[in-house]
Amino acid sequence: MAGLRRPTAGEIHLGVRPGAVAYCPDVPEFEPWLTALEVLDAASGLLGKPRGAASLTDMLGRVGLADVAGRRVGGFSRGMLTRLGLAAGLVGEPALILADEPAAAVDPAGQVEVLDLIASLAQTATVVFSSHNLADVERVCDRVGVLAGGRLVYQGAIAELLAGTRRTWRVVVRPPADRLRAALAAAPWVISVSERRPGHLALEVSDPQAAEVRLPAILVASAARLVEAGQTQATLEDVFLGLTAANPAPGPARRETVGDR
Repeated sequence: MAGLRRPTAGEIHLGVRPGAVAYCPDVPEFEPWLTALEVLDAASGLLGKPRGAASLTDMLGRVGLADVAGRRVGGFSRGMLTRLGLAAGLVGEPALILADEPAAAVDPAGQVEVLDLIASLAQTATVVFSSHNLADVERVCDRVGVLAGGRLVYQGAIAELLAGTRRTWRVVVRPPADRLRAALAAAPWVISVSERRPGHLALEVSDPQAAEVRLPAILVASAARLVEAGQTQATLEDVFLGLTAANPAPGPARRETVGDR
């Protein structure tokens, strides 16, 4: 999509001129002896859009790096490098930004900062990013594309995708939950039950009223130590797993989610 490699087949239409595309890799690499300001100065020069020091400093401020403009990037953390990579992409004022796993391997605080930055960029450009963290995609993106087995199995608004899902029950108990899971699976009002993590059960029910009346009795009969229970709307992860299960890959499984902000 970035034009760095020639496709062996097919065509890609980005809707913008090639010079208006910025690519931000998941692990941006810069010469370690350069300062953050020098990195942006070099990037703007290579793009043929040189900027003054004040403008570059403002750009660093936009990504939260103004206070380290004079520091050499060899000592930057992964999160700081990610933000600097985004800034290097922004100096060319792109209409389309392609970001690969922008919040990967960043500490929780850094993830929040990077995702907030991604969301803010949508005011001036279209941002397409890939991620395996579906909570990030659901939080930031307007539209989503789901790839399974090398095929696009869904593309559209996240709101529309989630609107057609059924409400489920979320039941959290102290593990193990084998006995409770088996009892719920046998209940006639339960369509499906899955355990994503030990003790975390997701129920799809055919009769919500039956669930409200009969779930407590099943919990008691199973001697389950209840932590939490309640109805919940399906998440993007729930829908993603359903889509990819319905469209299995012919070879080794590879699943990807691409978000559009």
